[in-house]
Amino acid sequence: MTSREKLLEPFVRRRAALLTTYRRDGTPVGTAVNIAVDGDRAFVRTPHRTGKVKRLRNNPNVQIAPCTYLGKPTGPAFSAQVRLLSGDEAKHASRALVRKYRILQGVLVPLAHRLTRSRTMHYEVVPVES
Repeated sequence: MTSREKLLEPFVRRRAALLTTYRRDGTPVGTAVNIAVDGDRAFVRTPHRTGKVKRLRNNPNVQIAPCTYLGKPTGPAFSAQVRLLSGDEAKHASRALVRKYRILQGVLVPLAHRLTRSRTMHYEVVPVES
């Protein structure tokens, strides 16, 4: 098991992660997201109209920690980098999320994105080894 896989181990069974992104002025903004782990990387998704997408576009460096659905951290945070996925990579990320959250990510989230006419943005989260 690599050190990246060890960092992501708490998220394999955990239902939510606190993803902390940074504004241009450096102010941290934490958001609870669903996360699916696949080896030494993890996947999250969000509608394209969220502030998180803009912050990730400006700064791909994040902090990630296990948390409750309400965003209360339940474990230590670590640094990671995110990368916007497209094409087959985005489909792989979607399948990983649907496997873990069948009803929520398989039915409810796609329906909500369709109803609000939002594009679904898939991101790969890779721990940064220090």
